[in-house]
Amino acid sequence: MGVVAEVWRSSVRLLTNSPQPNGGSHKSALWKWRSFSGQPKRTVMWTWVCGFMLFSLGVISLFTGHVVSHLEWYSQQLSKRSLLDMSRREPIDVWKSKYSKFFYGCSERGRNFPPAVQEHSSNGYLLIAASGGLNQQRTGITDAVVVARILNATLVVPELDHHSYWKDDSDFSDIFDVNWFISSLAKDVTIVKRVPDRVMRAMEKPPYTTRVPRKSTLEYYLDQVLPILSRRHVLQLTKFDYRLANDLDEDMQKLRCRVNYHALRFTKRIQSVGMKVVKRMRKMAKRFIAVHLRFEPDMLAFSGCDFGGGEKERAELAEIRKRWDTLPDLDPLEERKRGKCPLTPHEVGLMLRALGFTNDTYIYVASGEIYGGEKTLRPLRELFPNFYTKEMLANDELKPLLPFSSRLAAIDYIVSDESDVFITNNNGNMAKILAGRRRYMGHKRTIRPNAKKLSALFMDREKMEWQTFAKKVKSCQRGFMGDPDEFKPGRGEFHEYPQSCICQRPFSYDKTSTDDEEEDTSEENHNSTSPGHVHLSSADNERDEVFPD
Repeated sequence: MGVVAEVWRSSVRLLTNSPQPNGGSHKSALWKWRSFSGQPKRTVMWTWVCGFMLFSLGVISLFTGHVVSHLEWYSQQLSKRSLLDMSRREPIDVWKSKYSKFFYGCSERGRNFPPAVQEHSSNGYLLIAASGGLNQQRTGITDAVVVARILNATLVVPELDHHSYWKDDSDFSDIFDVNWFISSLAKDVTIVKRVPDRVMRAMEKPPYTTRVPRKSTLEYYLDQVLPILSRRHVLQLTKFDYRLANDLDEDMQKLRCRVNYHALRFTKRIQSVGMKVVKRMRKMAKRFIAVHLRFEPDMLAFSGCDFGGGEKERAELAEIRKRWDTLPDLDPLEERKRGKCPLTPHEVGLMLRALGFTNDTYIYVASGEIYGGEKTLRPLRELFPNFYTKEMLANDELKPLLPFSSRLAAIDYIVSDESDVFITNNNGNMAKILAGRRRYMGHKRTIRPNAKKLSALFMDREKMEWQTFAKKVKSCQRGFMGDPDEFKPGRGEFHEYPQSCICQRPFSYDKTSTDDEEEDTSEENHNSTSPGHVHLSSADNERDEVFPD
């Protein structure tokens, strides 16, 4: 009402004070109007006044509406920024982020997301041949479901790669619970175990096979792939890994999350062995860290880096490197300066000790065959004597799985996912997939090395005191600890940063409150004086994406 009154007063002032062409005023004009007995002029004037008032009210309402919406948006952003700014100013707690409790995974199906197209009404059957090791194939399977949705196709359970470096002949049902996969996604995409015989018999030609470019957009699939599917009715896409664009609308991104974090469930046998290992670690220690040491010969060869093994090492890795036809010649020193070289086990150990993990910390090492064997691992064992692997904790249970590298990798995946802290020495497929999952599951502490800055520190390690080295490590690792503020929208791979599937709870900060596990944090973790900074994820790198699993 105050706004209405003010508009009315403004209109009256305008009428009474504005000068007239003949030197009079609106006041005299208004007096004449009042004293004039002619009804038409009175009606015209009232119409003008009312119209002016309504127009003014409309403008004011429009303006205030925008103000309110902007204030709400700014309020939300300020709340988020205050939370993240406090996170950057505080000492690093190596076991968990104090602010992780304000974030949670949210991938529920939207109200306006149409139900799956039924098999008999679909545009045809989509066959997918995933490539690489376990986690590279996982990205392909996840995106295959989304592509089937885009094409209104019936998805056939994807085929796994039997010809990769790992030479694992496991099928989908040997690793994942296929029935759960089909049923849990029934509202999103129709999935079948095989193309019906009647369809295969009716085909005049074998299924059309093609490979789409990396990071193909939704428009590419609709313009280039859908016509082929509609014409041939059965289509196979080969070497399917990272073949879908990083950027999709929110509904499709949430579908990616439903597939990756809910529908892709390991078989009961694999899950049972993995959880036995977890329980045995928990029996020894209240909390433990898992280190994914991707230090196998193929990874080192792929990186093009030098790891101090001399001519023998260079010759061995160069021979392995020949299996990739398109890899360029690289300068090992330049690659190390760029942060593209996996950390050695010794370097991982030094980083962890510098961050504040003490030598009585229990450590689970997830890895395959380490290049250099026990000699390479010895420095890490000396830094962390409570050192365990799946072979040490579940030797008998593992025997049936030994011929199958992907099933063994699944055990490491389970234990790493269940760990209190996950650390990786590279930015390969397992590192990305687990980092994304742990963000989705409540931002569990996930540490990846800031290899670009750490490489210089490791080279100068002998030139500085341990306290100086530790302080510098803590400084350069801010932004690489799995905190909620590490991602800048528009950058990074969605499987690593599933931002569309992470929601925030309302934030209120009570200075007197203490974290549930604050008493468990070592004093050393609260003595850092290194300045905070914001880490912006590096742009997508094609070579990073094709890291062998």
